[in-house]
Amino acid sequence: MKFFLSVIGVVLVLEGIPWFLSPQGFKRMLLQMLPLHDATLRLMGLGLMLSGLLVVFVAVH
Repeated sequence: MKFFLSVIGVVLVLEGIPWFLSPQGFKRMLLQMLPLHDATLRLMGLGLMLSGLLVVFVAVH
């Protein structure tokens, strides 16, 4: 459980970095994502999840 909470904490820190360093830039990026189709965003999300799984797999083995 400690490891899981540590991983969640690291994810939150990494997710918060863009908001902290450049809030205006992050807002611009979000505005640029609005016109994208849902299917495109889902495909991007799938790609990110698969990349994350690959990183975890490589780190464990």
